[in-house]
Amino acid sequence: MIASLRGQVLSRTGGDVVLEVGNIGYLVAVPDRLAASVQVGESLMLHTAMVVRDDHVALFGFDSPEELNIFDLLRSVSGVGPKSALAILGHLSIDDISDAVVSENDGAFRMVSGIGPKTAKLIVLSLQGAFEGHVRRSPKATRTSAEEAIQHSVVEALTGLGWQEKVAKDGVHQALEEAGAETVDAAQLLRATLTILGPQANREGRA
Repeated sequence: MIASLRGQVLSRTGGDVVLEVGNIGYLVAVPDRLAASVQVGESLMLHTAMVVRDDHVALFGFDSPEELNIFDLLRSVSGVGPKSALAILGHLSIDDISDAVVSENDGAFRMVSGIGPKTAKLIVLSLQGAFEGHVRRSPKATRTSAEEAIQHSVVEALTGLGWQEKVAKDGVHQALEEAGAETVDAAQLLRATLTILGPQANREGRA
């Protein structure tokens, strides 16, 4: 069992980083927010979970023991695999997750791509009592934080495709306005924004 790794970041692709430890490169899947913050060449410490299946061994890494604990907690919910748990931690902070569970706000989890209504409700029901003593924030605050995380991930995806950040943000805001009160996840928001921004030939201010 590999419980932690400390080494130099050799590469970063999407939500994966390659960490060199003792001349061995370890491929580790990390939350989107962490992947976006690391730089190639820097030293990085990760608390890890090794998931072993019949035909595959995968490492998942986090920058704190608390995040690793939440990852394991989420995986204990029926229907939530390691990739789904990682996606949740890529969009919601520990406080966001605990707030959503305590306030029974399954909408916060529905905003994560790949998490459907049934799974979101099951997460809330299954984790009741896991965050005893947590100071409850309003559902509105939790919902707002989750929405901001989704908007950030979509803007990052658009800038990666070549859009300037301002153009990407404007497109995302317009897509949200057109969605109105409808709840959208990151994948839906990205598709809606791309429809608004138009084909590649019409990009304005492309880098």
